[in-house]
Amino acid sequence: MTTNPLLAPVADLIDYAAVRPEHILPAVSELIDQTRLAVEQVAQPTQTATWATIIEPVQDVSERLWRAWSVAGHLNAVVNTPELRAAYNSGLPLITEFSTWVGLHAGLYAQYKRLKDSPEFAQLPAVRQRIIELALRDFRLSGVELEGIARDRYAVISDQQAQASQKFSENALDSVDQWSLLVTDENRLTGLPADVVQAAQDAATANQQHGWQFSLKMPCYIPVMQYATDRELRRELYTGYATIASDQANKPELDNSALIEQLLALRAEEAHLLGYKNFAELRLETRMADNADQVLDFLRELAQKAKTSGQRDLTELREFANQHLNISDLQPWDVAFASERLREQRYAYSEEEVKQYFTEPQVLDGLFHVARSLFKVDLTPANIPVWHTDVRPYSISNQQGQVLGHLYLDLYARQGKQSGAWVDSERNRRKLPSSVQTPVVYLTCNFTPPQGDKPALLTHDDVITLFHESGHALHALLSKVDDPGASAFSAVEWDAIELPSQFMENFCWEWSVVQAMSAHIDTGAQLPKTLFDKMVAARNFQSGMQMLRQLEFSLFDMSIHQQAGMSISDVMNTLDQVRQEVAVLFPPAWHRFPHNFSHLFAGGYGAGYYSYKWAEVLSADAYAAFEEQAEALGNDDTLDPVTGQRFMDEILAVGGSRPAADSFRAFRGRDPSIDALLRHNGLATVN
Repeated sequence: MTTNPLLAPVADLIDYAAVRPEHILPAVSELIDQTRLAVEQVAQPTQTATWATIIEPVQDVSERLWRAWSVAGHLNAVVNTPELRAAYNSGLPLITEFSTWVGLHAGLYAQYKRLKDSPEFAQLPAVRQRIIELALRDFRLSGVELEGIARDRYAVISDQQAQASQKFSENALDSVDQWSLLVTDENRLTGLPADVVQAAQDAATANQQHGWQFSLKMPCYIPVMQYATDRELRRELYTGYATIASDQANKPELDNSALIEQLLALRAEEAHLLGYKNFAELRLETRMADNADQVLDFLRELAQKAKTSGQRDLTELREFANQHLNISDLQPWDVAFASERLREQRYAYSEEEVKQYFTEPQVLDGLFHVARSLFKVDLTPANIPVWHTDVRPYSISNQQGQVLGHLYLDLYARQGKQSGAWVDSERNRRKLPSSVQTPVVYLTCNFTPPQGDKPALLTHDDVITLFHESGHALHALLSKVDDPGASAFSAVEWDAIELPSQFMENFCWEWSVVQAMSAHIDTGAQLPKTLFDKMVAARNFQSGMQMLRQLEFSLFDMSIHQQAGMSISDVMNTLDQVRQEVAVLFPPAWHRFPHNFSHLFAGGYGAGYYSYKWAEVLSADAYAAFEEQAEALGNDDTLDPVTGQRFMDEILAVGGSRPAADSFRAFRGRDPSIDALLRHNGLATVN
């Protein structure tokens, strides 16, 4: 019996407490060998081409491989150590080479084509037909029809892209982890929340220093930018964050410039090898959007509707900063600070005031209440091994008590953990001969950890982030798809994958939900309705500027991926050109935003960042169905279980078993409209 926890049967939950770096390479090597053997066996021309003889044998063994690699990648992201990083990096070339080998396997491709052309295909359920058709598409996009030198070159490109993306991610993580600022003058801390000051003092003490140590991690960076009255302190942190992993920092070994150039060149070459004009055109083969022009037109339409509002937002901010803050030359490191002061003046509340009402345990109770109300599921603590003491596992079950899956929450920022928030899956739902394998999902955030014996406090933005990620998690956990090849994260188009996550954000603005998830950290009192009303009034505060910022990222992404490779200076020039078109805020020339844009260069969103706005149209329109139902019932409660059941049945439960456009139409009864998005952002009447 193996002692390597990564080789455990997929039906068993992973013993995370037992996983060691030295387990990764042996497990990956062994499982690659087994999967390679299975592929070779089913690819024999003498093997009959049926679902049972072609799909299932490879799926059985490859599922173990991808589960082991998913665990390794997850641990590398959340408990990164030199040993774990080395182990992960030793396995990465093997995984990349194997994935490329499978994608280029002419024999396996031939078997899929035989199955597609066989009489059995017409007898298969629609979901299995879709899996086969998607697999044939992915084979073609993996270069299976390439020959000779082009085929060999494609394999090299795949490996180099994987290595470059991983190095990009490592540089960004190390650049953040290695940056700190020690403050010894207490007067420089004026305006900062008490918990931020305490955390900075604890960080300094931990490093045997006297004073307060600040970092670029979000629980430290954001409050400094919003609340520090010391303008120089804000400038120092802004400069540090704006130059992460770049030529402008003092760590040349962590500069991502060359990696950006390499990745853009490799992506362009990959696209040309496969017969596409550019990488954007290649990527859109697997999206809802038809072509790059459609995406660009969509983004520019939104920009045109938001530009007037964004310009007004900035003019108001500059006037306020000049009149009330004595800042006549508003700089980028002043924007968050001045915006928070303007918000406080205009709406008579601060984010820090609101934060006192959102203790993490109460917020989780509120989130679970929403899931229970809409989808009739319960989340309860599970006694299973975890990778860090911060992590809390839950089981999710239906009203009959049937366990539907497991969810691991890892919510706090810490050293060695990648920044940001994301969801990933360890295993998918799968119908087995005598049982159903349930999904296992990770939900990762970077909130401020609890201090002392008090619970962690979340800003309202943190609450929105948690609800956003919960939408991704529920997409996987509430699946009723029996075949992993059609699971949400395997088969839903990339520009629709954000629909459930952005949909869930809306409930953070519903009074009944906020009531259920608020309790003051000292008094236990719910958030007052008067304060909530102020938050709602401020919901679209600077929404024009915020939308333009996201559109800037999306247009930049599409622009650089329509080129045949670019120098880093051309990349920066392209970003400047995009800003000239849509932005109202312009950072300094030394700002190096792309060098930390992990979504594009290490996170799979290359030529796909527009997906956030594309899916926001879908999610806003989907949520409008709940608003319409509440209006029809004569109340303002959008936690309607009937509409929730339809959303679960037509969106969440079906995963990628059919095109996302079909799922949306099945739920909404029509194609999506942009109107709800504009209304929710306060832009419906802006020209």
